[in-house]
Amino acid sequence: MKGRIWTVPNQITFLRLGFLPVFLMLIAYDRYRWALLVLVVSGLSDGIDGLLGAYLDPIADKLLLSSSFVLLAFKRQLAWWLTILVLSRDVLILIVAVVILLVSGYRPFPPSIYGKLTTATEIILVFLVVLGAAYPNYHMAALNRVLIYAVTALSVMSGFHYSFTTARHLSAPTP
Repeated sequence: MKGRIWTVPNQITFLRLGFLPVFLMLIAYDRYRWALLVLVVSGLSDGIDGLLGAYLDPIADKLLLSSSFVLLAFKRQLAWWLTILVLSRDVLILIVAVVILLVSGYRPFPPSIYGKLTTATEIILVFLVVLGAAYPNYHMAALNRVLIYAVTALSVMSGFHYSFTTARHLSAPTP
């Protein structure tokens, strides 16, 4: 077990998790340019550990995105309704995963294409919101609005898709 935790990809993920409080503090103190740099470095390390197949990678992604949405909502850079929607989807998926674990034991939870699109769109939105806060002369309001609609639609669609797909798998007879 110890060998599986201290793999190179997981060490990179732990580094990303270490970036999280720095990123949040920089946003909290309106240091958007520095926050943007930390976000870019975190994103690059996400690509590296994602390619290497870390177990902790999805957890680090969710922590970064969830906390980013909450803090950007507090800073009035994102709407609370969007933040609540994004967090509600993640909580729904977490609850479904826990129920599956309790009912049928461990089963893999592979992400769907809708979930991957949702996460990618959320990442792009957070990046552009922080970029816009760091460099206010770049007017991205129209693009951000489109991304907000995309995150909204994809969050709802992927949440329902995940729930229905999981329910179907649970109700299917096991061989």
